Amino acid sequence: MASKVEEELRRLSVELRFLEQTEEAIQSRINMVNAVITDLTYANMTLEGLEKEKENSELFVPIGSSSYIKAKLENPDKVIVGMGAGVSIEKTLQETKEIIKKRLENLEKTRMSLQQQFAQVAERINKDRGQFEKLAAELRKGKTPKNV
Repeated sequence: MASKVEEELRRLSVELRFLEQTEEAIQSRINMVNAVITDLTYANMTLEGLEKEKENSELFVPIGSSSYIKAKLENPDKVIVGMGAGVSIEKTLQETKEIIKKRLENLEKTRMSLQQQFAQVAERINKDRGQFEKLAAELRKGKTPKNV
């Protein structure tokens, strides 16, 4: 009878490892989605700032590491938008804002879905850990649980 308990403990141990890896993978995907949402939010804020600028306005353009270059805004209504796979196209400022808005909406849906998956996996991990600890304690005491 103890071998049945040991077998169940091994099964739970394997399942817990798998669920923990799944949880880590989902968390990694959530982090990536959050980073893209942040990037798109900054892009949208920049576009809103550009709406207020006039043609030939002088701007400081960030180049990274808290460094900037001075540039002139030739045409505030034309924006080059990355469409994926290394392809970029010219769009109006309003079209670009709409593209970014749709991307943000899709990413929010993706993030919500991932968070739900994460919660389900976390719930299953907690359930399995409780069952594992109960079985392990009973095995240590030399008792065999009834509902294995």
